[in-house]
Formats: sequence, C-alpha cells, structure tokens
Amino acid sequence: MTIKAIFFDLGGVLLRTENRTIRQTLAAEFKMTYEQIDEFVFNCQSAKLASVGKITEDEHWLDVTKRLNLPEDQMPRIRDTFFSGDELDETLVRFLRDSRANYKTGLISNAWSGLRPWILKEKFDDAFDNMVISAEVGYAKPDARIYIYAVEKLNVQPHESIFVDDMKTNVDAANDLGMKGVWFQNQQQTLTDIQNLLG
Repeated sequence: MTIKAIFFDLGGVLLRTENRTIRQTLAAEFKMTYEQIDEFVFNCQSAKLASVGKITEDEHWLDVTKRLNLPEDQMPRIRDTFFSGDELDETLVRFLRDSRANYKTGLISNAWSGLRPWILKEKFDDAFDNMVISAEVGYAKPDARIYIYAVEKLNVQPHESIFVDDMKTNVDAANDLGMKGVWFQNQQQTLTDIQNLLG
C-alpha cells in the first residue's frame, strides 16, 4: 500500500478549544452550560445552512445573536468571545508543511464561509496543497461526495489517502470509501497512527 496524500480536518483537530473558561463565562451570561452554548451555536438550523453555503457565516452569527435576544451590534462580541479560547496546533501544522516534501496534503473541513479568509489571515494555507471547505462545495462530511471531491482535486485514489478527524462518524465514512481513517484523540496518538500507516 502506497500512501500519496494526507488529509486533515480543522475544528477539533488542527484548531482546538484549549481554554474552555472563556466560552463557559459566555454561556453563563445566558444561563447555559458550555455544552448548551455549543449546541446553540453549532447544531442549529442556521449553522447547518452555513455549513453548506446556503447562508454566510455572518448571517449565521446574526441568527445566533437574535436568538440570544441581543441587538445586532452585539454579534461581533458574541462571535469573537465564543472562539477566543481556540488555539491552532502548530506542531500538527508543521507536520503537514514538512509532509509536503513527500506527500500531497489537504484539508477537508465542515466549516462556514469565513474559514478560508481566516486561514489566509493566520498564514497557514501553505500547509495544504488544497483546501476543501463544506460551505464552498455545498456538501459536508460524512457525505461521501466531499471526500471524493477532495481526493480528485489532489489526483489520488481514496485507498492512497489518510484522513484525520475528531468525529468518528466522519472517519467511518472515509473508511467506507477506502481511505485510511485516523480518529483524532490527541496530538501524539494521531502522529503515531499516521506514522504507522506510512510505514
């Protein structure tokens, strides 16, 4: 088996909420738990529409703000506070950059319209040969189409690809297509699992 490409998810893998206190404080402002505000933001109708590009990320956050019974001008504060505990895993980004010497690398992310501009602003787009973002292509993991689109963009076959995600449902969907799925638990376990697949 020859691996030619390594694909990573972003949220929960490359970008993780390392400081939960800030989001917990925001949740408490609305008499919610951390888990409840996560549900409120990520598992609502506007989030699902934004994930497949039916509405913009700003439109989603305006909906969140409205459902919190706040005026629209509070939207930037809610959005920025919600994400302010997130940190980029520089070790994994460096691994992807280094891997480009021998493998193609890609992103497959269920994300809203603001993701690509944010990656460009944070200057780590050079870690990827191609970035597949659900809001841009119109379908999201675990839909098989997003994986097929990603491997075709890199001109590789599913069985020649590793895919890393923190959600087992998404890893299972990749495995069903013949990709070599790695279920992200932590940084070291993930790097070890990838190295084992690379031989």
